[in-house]
Amino acid sequence: MKADYLEESLLCEFEERLLQPDIRKSPKDVMDLLADEFIEFGSSGRIFDRQQIIKSLENEPIEPLTQRSITEFKTLVLATGIVLVTYRVVRHVSGEQPVHSLRSSIWKLIDNRWKMIFHQGTLVRES
Repeated sequence: MKADYLEESLLCEFEERLLQPDIRKSPKDVMDLLADEFIEFGSSGRIFDRQQIIKSLENEPIEPLTQRSITEFKTLVLATGIVLVTYRVVRHVSGEQPVHSLRSSIWKLIDNRWKMIFHQGTLVRES
């Protein structure tokens, strides 16, 4: 079953926040969105925990003229207070071909706040 409109909108907003350079550079903002037990399977094949992701994003170089956009955003309620979201990110860099990735996250309602507990990104080739 799909999440209700308000939940879906809120989770999409949180995913969009995590694509914004100023949020990515802020350990506090990232900690507010990631659960303590957060884990990520990166497109590199590596596994990251919350602290590793916070440090990695804080040290991520700022790419001028880069924009990321979310398309095909969908939700699936796995259980009460647990939602799987899937979507596509298109990364636009001025003068280069767009880079597409498929993303999935699991969000859990913890103490009345949505927190991401899992994320995976997979690069895709556009033909």
